[in-house]
Amino acid sequence: MDPAEPPLVIVENLVKRYDDKIILDHVSLHVDRGETLVVVGGSGAGKSTLIRQIVGLEKPDSGSIHIDGIDLLALGEVALLHERRRFAVVFQNDALLDSMSVFDNVAFPLREELGLRGAEVELRVVAKLEALGLLDARKKLPGELSGGMAKRLGVARALVVEPEILVYDEPTTGLDPISSRRVDALIDEMREKFLVTSIVITHDMATAYEIADRVMLLERGKFVAEGPPERFFDSDLPAVRTFADASAVEPQKLAARRAKRKSAEEIRAAWRARHTAPAPPRS
Repeated sequence: MDPAEPPLVIVENLVKRYDDKIILDHVSLHVDRGETLVVVGGSGAGKSTLIRQIVGLEKPDSGSIHIDGIDLLALGEVALLHERRRFAVVFQNDALLDSMSVFDNVAFPLREELGLRGAEVELRVVAKLEALGLLDARKKLPGELSGGMAKRLGVARALVVEPEILVYDEPTTGLDPISSRRVDALIDEMREKFLVTSIVITHDMATAYEIADRVMLLERGKFVAEGPPERFFDSDLPAVRTFADASAVEPQKLAARRAKRKSAEEIRAAWRARHTAPAPPRS
């Protein structure tokens, strides 16, 4: 990474308690722009709680969260709302609105969060539906979609606000192995097409190996291991071996697909190029 460019996300010494129970115990992490960070851990490890702190849905008891150099915990309500728009979350159950069409599900955050109306909503929603292969389903209800299409709809709704950071909360939960690998491919596709930085919370070690630039293992509210997937899976640490061996994942069988991924550096360079390009001349 360019030493002049600090991490996009920096979390330091985060502590979160519910009543007298410590859920996050002095947790620290960083995420570089263009990187896919995968946080793995068992049920109750604190993964979803961690995400709620990072995206500003809850406040930690102590610690700090900086996004692109901005201290989120020092912001007032209006400023925090503005900074939270850098994030979008793809929830575990997709959190779709069953009574709304595919189009209106994607339009919802534009209308309710950004206050947009009319042609601008139409333009942005159609663009995302087309990019996700959902344009022909725009009038359908979520209940009429397959599981894979519903996941794509959840991603389209997250992307329509054009976030810098896309967060996936247990994206393969409840899916069969074939559908799970399609979701993995979707996460990588979104990273390359929209140049987002990705944080993925999962217990699926196949997902971790396929899409991660870096894997962190959360256990009982603390990070106990970290590294690129190849090194992570070879670790002799008991916590890693117990989790990895129980997953029955065979990394060598996933290596061919992983080899096709663009690096975080390539995504970062493309993001810089897109956001520093000169504006087109006015006619």
